Amino acid sequence: MKKIVFLTVLIILLGMNLPVVRVLSISNRKNRSERIYSRSAFAQGFAISYTHSVNKGRVHDFYVPTASGELELFMTEFVSYGAGIPEASETEGAHFRVTKNGYVIEDLHRVLPRLLMAVGVVAEHSVTLTNATSPLETDFSTEFFLKDFFKPQTSLVFEVKRVSVINYFMAKKI
Repeated sequence: MKKIVFLTVLIILLGMNLPVVRVLSISNRKNRSERIYSRSAFAQGFAISYTHSVNKGRVHDFYVPTASGELELFMTEFVSYGAGIPEASETEGAHFRVTKNGYVIEDLHRVLPRLLMAVGVVAEHSVTLTNATSPLETDFSTEFFLKDFFKPQTSLVFEVKRVSVINYFMAKKI
């Protein structure tokens, strides 16, 4: 009987350490133990938003995880052109349109194995869970500001990961 209980507990503990939970992981590039996970961002997609350094308008870059575990930038929304804002003509198949909030470039299909960025001092970088069926209707009042989780100028890695149940519950979450 004791062997059965021991084996059952052992199987449960081993199972909780298997990397089975797929998440968006945002971690400090130099100290990977500083991280946050999001299952919702993995399932629905997410937007990274920031205040543009030149035109001071808010930019929203929309991402979805791909089936292969990469990140796809599929759309960007902005209020005015400035340095670093892409042109639709730079990406084959991309479309430009005007909306009530500004401008949108969609169908970008830029796939990245991971995204590297630094927490801005004045850019107010944030992550927002998107409306999966209609990203432009995302409620940006629920954004998570990265400076609340990481020090300004911290280099971050955004990537899709499989983590254990134990690691998932031990980490900060958005």
